[in-house]
Amino acid sequence: MNQENPIIVGLDIGTTKIAAIAGRKNEYGKLEILGFGRANSNGVQHGMVLNIDQTIKAIEMALAKCYEDNPALKIEEVYVGIAGQHVKSLQTRGDIVRDNDEEIRYDEIERLVKDQYRTYIPMSDQIIDVIPQHFTIDNFPNISNPIGCRGVKVGANFHIITGDKNAIRNINRSVEKSGLKSKDLVLQPLASAAAVMTDQDLEAGVAIVDIGGGTTDLAVFYEGVLRYTAVIPFGGENITNDIKAGLGVLKTHAEAMKVQFGSALSDEAKSNVFITIPGLRGMAPRQISVKNLANIIQARMSEILDFISYHLKQVGLDSRMLNGGIILTGGGSQLKHLLQLTEYSTGLNARIGYPNEHLTGDYKEELSMPMYSTCIGLILKGYNDYENKMNNSDTVLVKVKEKTEEEVEVEDGKVPVGTPSNETGHPDGDGGVKIGGRIKTIKQLMDSFKKNIIDLFTEEEQDVKFN
Repeated sequence: MNQENPIIVGLDIGTTKIAAIAGRKNEYGKLEILGFGRANSNGVQHGMVLNIDQTIKAIEMALAKCYEDNPALKIEEVYVGIAGQHVKSLQTRGDIVRDNDEEIRYDEIERLVKDQYRTYIPMSDQIIDVIPQHFTIDNFPNISNPIGCRGVKVGANFHIITGDKNAIRNINRSVEKSGLKSKDLVLQPLASAAAVMTDQDLEAGVAIVDIGGGTTDLAVFYEGVLRYTAVIPFGGENITNDIKAGLGVLKTHAEAMKVQFGSALSDEAKSNVFITIPGLRGMAPRQISVKNLANIIQARMSEILDFISYHLKQVGLDSRMLNGGIILTGGGSQLKHLLQLTEYSTGLNARIGYPNEHLTGDYKEELSMPMYSTCIGLILKGYNDYENKMNNSDTVLVKVKEKTEEEVEVEDGKVPVGTPSNETGHPDGDGGVKIGGRIKTIKQLMDSFKKNIIDLFTEEEQDVKFN
């Protein structure tokens, strides 16, 4: 186990379940699962927290099971998935003009991203995330990473994700009252995409369809960037309710029939096969046709897939553009014959996305199921933020070192006479270094900078987060 990497926890607050998974990357870049807990979700409908008290109890139960799995865990911060019909997206454009043509720095790109949080949105909404797409430097478009390039004018297209303030507040309250701190809110289809999508999928162009309990979430990637997101207000729970109403059975029986005998293609169901449902209060058992069950499931799934096709056409991405096809994930993706129905309805190739590619070989088999893609993806999102922060801190340290070697003369291990003394080693106004005491090597000089530089970037990272 790699002791240098932090433990990151993903918390998936879904309509049917709440899952908490703790993981840490090993030396090979794979996730070691250190704890796992799951509880039934009672206070969430269509991806939105409606009953905070019931949601808190479910979160606490999931955490308790996680601690039972690994008593040595200490969970304080979590990455939380967010979904629901209230989530919307829009495209914006931002530019900055620099006063020189030197190499573009990380803090300049960070400032460009921060400016997008001032984008006008309805008063009832709140910006959840700002995702850069292609950058432009002067007259050169479609630049994926501008840091280190040279130019005067830097711009970018952004995909901004917004959500209802009250819905976001309810999620944050549920997390905080459970004794946790929300490190970040992540759109669920983006988290699922991180868990099931490969670099080849990103290059080819792919649509991630996360079929959850209350919603079906869509994220479309094309030419290496996120192009579109959408939330469809139907999911596995709607199929279960349709079965309950159409066949006149209890909800528990409807869910069990869907999971054990359900099919997304009625043509694949045998008309002479029946399911026996126990009678209520001494009444005779009922016989349910598997064919009728499949007809109900296919009708609702076809409606969901029609929405997927509609959204893809809205952005001009169809079977000719998305060579990677559709990746189905989430609990609802496990329906039998769903791949065939998806390919027939959309005209795109389809496959099931499993999150096991990023896991080490000793994980629980249950965690490789598509229903945990979001939770695994939340951990990966956390590591992406952590690694970006460390890499950019290292970049700045190198630049400070180069500047110090040019401006600070060290002779016989001593600072030259007349250099102002400063025990903490803060940079002065001219870009030089004030430092007292004996400095034997440039490495020791840089060590004195390290803590303050990292603290500075930590404060900048916190400024980006919304409350």
